[in-house]
Amino acid sequence: ALLVVIIAVSCFYLRREWDRTTFFESTTINGYNVSGKKPEEVLTLLKDEYTKANVLVTEGGRQEAQWTLAQVGYTIDEDALMSGIEDAFGKQKSSIPVLLDSLMNGNSFEIDVPFQFDPQVLSSTVTVASFADARVENVDAKIVYDQAAKHYSITPEVQGTLLNDSDIRQLVQQSVDAVIGGTEPEPDITIAIPESYYIVPSVLSTDPDMNLKVNTFNAYDKAVITYVFGEEKIVLDWNTICDWVMFEGGQGYLSEEKIREYVMGLAGNYNTIYYQRSFHTTGGNDIVFSESDNNYGYLIDEEGEYAQLLADIQANTQTEREPVYAYSGIGRHGRDDMASYVEVSIGAQHLWFYKEYQLVYETDVVTGCIAKNTPTQTGIFPIAYKESPATLIPSNETNGTKVQYWMPFFDGQGLHDATWRSAFGGQIYQTNGSHGCVNMPYSAAEYIFNNAETGTPVVLY
Repeated sequence: ALLVVIIAVSCFYLRREWDRTTFFESTTINGYNVSGKKPEEVLTLLKDEYTKANVLVTEGGRQEAQWTLAQVGYTIDEDALMSGIEDAFGKQKSSIPVLLDSLMNGNSFEIDVPFQFDPQVLSSTVTVASFADARVENVDAKIVYDQAAKHYSITPEVQGTLLNDSDIRQLVQQSVDAVIGGTEPEPDITIAIPESYYIVPSVLSTDPDMNLKVNTFNAYDKAVITYVFGEEKIVLDWNTICDWVMFEGGQGYLSEEKIREYVMGLAGNYNTIYYQRSFHTTGGNDIVFSESDNNYGYLIDEEGEYAQLLADIQANTQTEREPVYAYSGIGRHGRDDMASYVEVSIGAQHLWFYKEYQLVYETDVVTGCIAKNTPTQTGIFPIAYKESPATLIPSNETNGTKVQYWMPFFDGQGLHDATWRSAFGGQIYQTNGSHGCVNMPYSAAEYIFNNAETGTPVVLY
């Protein structure tokens, strides 16, 4: 009878334990004591414990931001967690032997605590603007010029602390994903921002194009070419040359087109031969000589000057020189190249000789004969050379005339003494003029021969 009572009591006890809605005594889940707790209560316990961790973002050892897991989009997946809890709860009494073991020895369960993630919450919370420290802007590398040293160099870039929101969000998500969701709750999750996450300056000191520019500029920036036009000088330096430097295909070079344009402009400003020229006569009149009549002056050899200028710049040299001339006069002051000249008025049958703007000599002359159609050529011509003595042989004649001072200026015509004449000036040239030469008294020819250098312009009108 006693045995029956014991069995009956045992069955009643087991039945009662089988039907209980709480965990047995001495039951733990993930190390937490859940004895006597309902699954719903265990759910609350685990939620509280597993969401205590904060997400800390640090930069250079300083804390920049702190968020809860929920603030960065991580919350407990309650349905999945409850399923795990209920599974553990069911295992306590899966059979009579298990039930007896659970009652006598207790249970220890390990279950995963799953999280669910909302990227929209992460995006709304995690922003660089929310960091404690303001961002430091990048400073790009740049080319600087030392005017005194005439030297280019590169000022290196300065790395700031700019960050992309998307990069930080990805870093936070990856860091949290790596540690949560197991059987043990995590302490605070500390995330250090790697230096590699900083936005790199747009222009670095290693930039090939920038270094090419610096090297190319330094190859030409010291070139100074001072053009001499008598007392007038034109300085060509880096202020102009810098605009001639071109870059293409990883190479730096001087623009041929721009150099030629400069030389062409130089010629346009300072060429004086074969240009229309105005002349103020001693008598006070202004005469305009056409391009074809103006055969005296300076003409820049544009091809030769281009080659010389290119060589000067490439040598990075400083030089003072005249342009390369195809034709040149005897001296100039800018565009004014007739400080000294011989002036002949056919109408007045008179000659004036100016030296450095001063009238130093004048004389009557006899020019080409009008009646014989051997007029003196009008225009401006340089004295081609000087010869003393000389024999002059007119065209179509065999006998020559000896003169002491011969200064030709155009196609067999020239200045010379005419000792066979007893008179000069007046209207002699109309019927008894020369073959085209300008006849002068011996003393006048001697003076001009000795004082007018080869190349002196002769102005005839």
